[in-house]
Amino acid sequence: MAVAGRGGRGTALLLRALAAPRPWQLAGAGARCIHEGPDTIEELLDRHLVKKPAAVPDEESAEARRRLTSSRREALALYRDILRAARLFAWPDDRGVPWREVLRANARREFEEARGERDPEVVARLLIGGRDAVQQALDRLADASRRAIEAEEAKRRGGA
Repeated sequence: MAVAGRGGRGTALLLRALAAPRPWQLAGAGARCIHEGPDTIEELLDRHLVKKPAAVPDEESAEARRRLTSSRREALALYRDILRAARLFAWPDDRGVPWREVLRANARREFEEARGERDPEVVARLLIGGRDAVQQALDRLADASRRAIEAEEAKRRGGA
């Protein structure tokens, strides 16, 4: 059913374009067009992707990768431990900035400075030093808290 006002020249051009032979229909039998591509995805990938030669993993590079992964895991664990420990330092410093913010900023800066370090001995030394520093800070905090609690109890006993 025709709609009034439609048809005419635009429809004639569309019909003519649809009836015209397609470019792949014009190509000779030996020409290969995009629509006459490979039958399977594997054929397409084989034709267009560059194949890497099968690499034989040598033991040194595998060991270096394992060490790097292990060191990376240890560094991330240390960083998380520092952030957890920093939450305990809520009081402000001389400038009025909470110590937890100062500790977080310093940890971030030191980790960023050591990010490019690839020597396993230096990385191990940094990790051990960081673990010791966190443990010492937590021990000092625990001692200070214990002394404050004891002083508070002595004050209560003496005042009562």
